[in-house]
Amino acid sequence: MDQEDRIALFLDYENLALGARDHLGGVAFDFRPIADALAERGRVVVRRAYADWSYFDEDRRMLTRSHVELIEIPQRMGASRKNAADIKMAVDAVELAFERGYISTFVICTGDSDFTPLVHKLRELNKRVIGVGVEKSTSALLPPACDEFLYYDRLEGIDTPPARGRRGRPVRLPTLDAQQVEQESEPQPTAEEAARDVDTLAVQVAQTVAGLQGSSSGEVTASTLKRTLLRKDPTFSESDYGFRTFGELLRHLAGHNVVELAEGPAKGDPEVSLPEHGDREVAFGLLRTVVSDLAGEEGAVALSGLKNQLRRARADFSEKKLGYRSFLQFCKAAATSGVVDLRWSPEADDYLLTPRAA
Repeated sequence: MDQEDRIALFLDYENLALGARDHLGGVAFDFRPIADALAERGRVVVRRAYADWSYFDEDRRMLTRSHVELIEIPQRMGASRKNAADIKMAVDAVELAFERGYISTFVICTGDSDFTPLVHKLRELNKRVIGVGVEKSTSALLPPACDEFLYYDRLEGIDTPPARGRRGRPVRLPTLDAQQVEQESEPQPTAEEAARDVDTLAVQVAQTVAGLQGSSSGEVTASTLKRTLLRKDPTFSESDYGFRTFGELLRHLAGHNVVELAEGPAKGDPEVSLPEHGDREVAFGLLRTVVSDLAGEEGAVALSGLKNQLRRARADFSEKKLGYRSFLQFCKAAATSGVVDLRWSPEADDYLLTPRAA
């Protein structure tokens, strides 16, 4: 038990309940998915929710059954109920951070950017901060401030109803054959879903592993990698990409030669590294071939535009998948490996590459 994180949970209840109602098709707020998500992260020793509970009678019973302490913020004439709840919640959180040193993690359930200074202060006090909010009602300022941010509507157990189309005047549609109907009835991925594909994730993981390998002399373990990904993007979750666990995601990437896994210092926490050969050597060979083909009589190729030439030869080329932060860094690595020569030309105001014999 001494190894467990002690968690203090603070709910800006009005923000969550109204956010769920307004942006999730009118569904009632359910505390259980939040409790389940936090149970995976540690032991919750404090649970407090702030609201004028005369507006949330049914919710009050649901929270009481989950052992949440209800802090009453009554509405007063001429006073802002919202500001009163925000101030009380912030004061209680900071007070608890000083009085209960054994609490290592604070969970702030809100989408309100007014709590960003509270998050910064808790982290300054060496506390880990997890945010929880409804995605469409969460300020863009809040998630980056947290160590981890969970979108309520993505938690296990939350079923959001499909969005209804607008009602309007009926429109006479042209007759479609069965094949057209079948094709058009297939759901199209949203822009956000398209951005969260595994190829994008592979690039992010490879870059992160490369950065960790360059900044530390020790091994990069799966747990270290996961914490670093969360620091880069507190909303990161492997489940958004269809994986049940982070280990399953790493095994998938290892199978596609994005990373290599080896036995780590602790069971279930493998060491993660970038492949030393394989795709990198193939990419270096591709660079040598393209530079040789383009060099011609002048014998040199400018760096500008060269990446597009590589993609014409191999559409899936990406230096970031190999762990390089830029195409220039990739070319410098190729030069170090003896694949090409790379030099700066003041006359061309660009780097020039010349091929070396294989």
